[in-house]
Amino acid sequence: VSTFHAFRASTSEYVSSQHTPRREFLKGLALMPLLPLVLREPPPSHAREVEVGSFLPPSPSDPSFVLFTASPKDTPALRAGNVQPYKFILPPTWKQARVANILSGNYCQPKCAEPWVEVKFEDEKQGKVQVVASPLIRLTNKPNATIEDIGSPEKLIASLGPFVTGNTLDPEELLETSVEKLGDQTYYKYVLETPYALTGTHNLAKATAKGNTVVLFVVSASDKQWQTSEETLKAVLDSFQV
Repeated sequence: VSTFHAFRASTSEYVSSQHTPRREFLKGLALMPLLPLVLREPPPSHAREVEVGSFLPPSPSDPSFVLFTASPKDTPALRAGNVQPYKFILPPTWKQARVANILSGNYCQPKCAEPWVEVKFEDEKQGKVQVVASPLIRLTNKPNATIEDIGSPEKLIASLGPFVTGNTLDPEELLETSVEKLGDQTYYKYVLETPYALTGTHNLAKATAKGNTVVLFVVSASDKQWQTSEETLKAVLDSFQV
């Protein structure tokens, strides 16, 4: 099963299911004896059933947010050196969500052929975020390429769009693109209106390339979440750095 189809199936299940994370966890435990040993390993990111404000430090730039800084203990890709550490801010009421093994890249490190999900956070009232990593070789044959080497913002999102929406991305759903320079690092930023996306009607994304990986940060919301939290979600997007 390709990572994209697994990603789509998992997202569909999330949208249609009302199971609590605890119930899903217990269900996973029941299935463990049937799975290969590699899939029985602990998930790469340990979801916590508590608000992130209880264990993450306040953001130095805005104490009303907390700062998540990824380290090698967080995911297999960070431990393998396939992804450079990244950071972003979150409202303190958000919670970390478990990433399914089939989506995490836990089974294919250090040489994954398809994109995988690094970490996920969410809040029922405001939206959700996830970090998706893609092997650079999937997008270009040039080693250690910059994001400019891969192509324009439109070319990049055409390749990675399905990992933003959970299914497909039509060109007309792309409302805005921009380019941001932070030091030596270039980021492509996107505003999307995606009425058919499994991740939500509104999606914001920010992408960059470093080492042998392209890292995509996705912020998603429903219409209701967007109406009350648009500025908060944009602030979260802007904070992402690799």
